[in-house]
Amino acid sequence: MGMNLVRRGVLALVFSLCMGAGAGAGQIVVGQVAPLTGLEAAQGRSYSAGMQLYFEQVNKTGGVNGNTLLLVRKDDGGRPNETASVTRSLIQEHRPLLLAGYFGSQSVTNLVSSGLLEKEHLALVGYRSADLRPETPGLYSVRASLKDEIGKIIEHVATVGVKRLAVVHEQGPAGTLVLAVTEQAAREAGAAIVATGSYPAGTVKTGAAAQAIAQGQPQVVIVVASAAATATFVEHYKLLGGRAQIFAHSEADMEQLARQLSEEQMQGVAIAQVTPNPYKLSGALVRQLQDALQKKGDEGTPLSYAMMEGYINAKVIVEAVRRAGPRPSREAFAAALESLQQYDLGGYVVSFKPGSRTGSHYVELTIISKAGQIRQ
Repeated sequence: MGMNLVRRGVLALVFSLCMGAGAGAGQIVVGQVAPLTGLEAAQGRSYSAGMQLYFEQVNKTGGVNGNTLLLVRKDDGGRPNETASVTRSLIQEHRPLLLAGYFGSQSVTNLVSSGLLEKEHLALVGYRSADLRPETPGLYSVRASLKDEIGKIIEHVATVGVKRLAVVHEQGPAGTLVLAVTEQAAREAGAAIVATGSYPAGTVKTGAAAQAIAQGQPQVVIVVASAAATATFVEHYKLLGGRAQIFAHSEADMEQLARQLSEEQMQGVAIAQVTPNPYKLSGALVRQLQDALQKKGDEGTPLSYAMMEGYINAKVIVEAVRRAGPRPSREAFAAALESLQQYDLGGYVVSFKPGSRTGSHYVELTIISKAGQIRQ
């Protein structure tokens, strides 16, 4: 009798273990290396908070195929020369299924050049950079490309008769390519670039660029720079008496500009946005984000465009994890990503396929009014 009870106990334990293995219960690690300190820290933390917010929602309802999601973050301080080494450390310590939420053109370039993505069969899902990067294996963007943003800005200004444009960009090959693409788009729209200004990558030294632009007397200035460098350029340019309207690309985080600039300096600045407005209840996706943030009640990280983008990225990651099955490998996850065609997140569509890893073409322009509010 005692022996039978022991046998039954052992069988029950084996059955339990087998059922657990079959269900694929475990933890899926998502690795992020981002500027959690430094000039772009506000955006890095906000993007991370958006991802974490959705992962927590999913975990509370049982996870994905029985797996929970863990976001592991490491700080590169916005220093591109550290991104690859910090990523290597994260991979060795935590064995992530994927990487997500990286920042900066040079940081992403250094990561790709390191060979880590290829060697480890890792996908990087969601990143912010101010360059015109070609389709690169392992990189999946959930936002519109910089070319889409530049095209939207020039299309808009051309419709109101603007002919004289100026461009501000980082120094280096990436900035040179930005200038070339902008010049071509301007020519096609019947406009011309009458002034250019550049600044050292990774800095906010935009004083010389502001002087060059002011001397050219353009009608519109297109700024392709980090949020911190954009804010500094606006300060310099307006102190010089510059009156052209300024159009910044999406990396110029509106919330960060508002913290650094006065309402008078912000007036009339326009920003290309690549996600729906998180402050305006314009669709299911925005409602989901606002509801989730309200339920969490975390005042530490306020609502922002960067948080919206992180939330979007997390939704894409979770859907790919679901499609990859209960025991997803890195290869299976990448294959699942490329099966996401016309995936609707609630008014925002993401679509990948083999050889096409720019998931969205959504761009809208926000203009800051005299009262410091968004006009769209």
